[in-house]
Amino acid sequence: MMSLRGMKTALLSLTVMVGLSACGFQLRDHYQVPQTLQQMHLQAVSSMGLEESLKQRLLTAGIQLVDHNQAGVAQLRIVSDRLDRRTLSLFESGQVAEYELLYRVDYQVIRDGEVVIEDNVEVARDYQDDPNFALAKTRERELLVAEMRDDAARRLVRKMITAFADNEQ
Repeated sequence: MMSLRGMKTALLSLTVMVGLSACGFQLRDHYQVPQTLQQMHLQAVSSMGLEESLKQRLLTAGIQLVDHNQAGVAQLRIVSDRLDRRTLSLFESGQVAEYELLYRVDYQVIRDGEVVIEDNVEVARDYQDDPNFALAKTRERELLVAEMRDDAARRLVRKMITAFADNEQ
């Protein structure tokens, strides 16, 4: 026979599980990939390593990548990706103290020769600069840009899958 404490724990666990499933909670990067996106051709020429991040995200989502564009297979084409920098604040000496980094990816999804999605993804981060620690700040900036690229790839895949799922319903 289960103790009172054990019953309370089981009831609490059951309540949490029901509550999470009722609100639509899903694990991050867990997608219901529409049938039309089960296979995809990726066309990306990126100077910032976006192609590798996209490949990883697409495979994680359960999308099989094909080498050649085939009839009936969706094609994800990265039109452009760029990193812009905007000054947010200055030191008293006039040197830049803080930047905003903005990474933008423009993309298209093409199916049977027709552009079915044309959109973009933007990721912004603040970056504090200090000329006294130039080497460390350069490395920090590189890590921040890599994180932004991965975030952009995750957002792009999520937006694309959601758009296709909405179109199929």
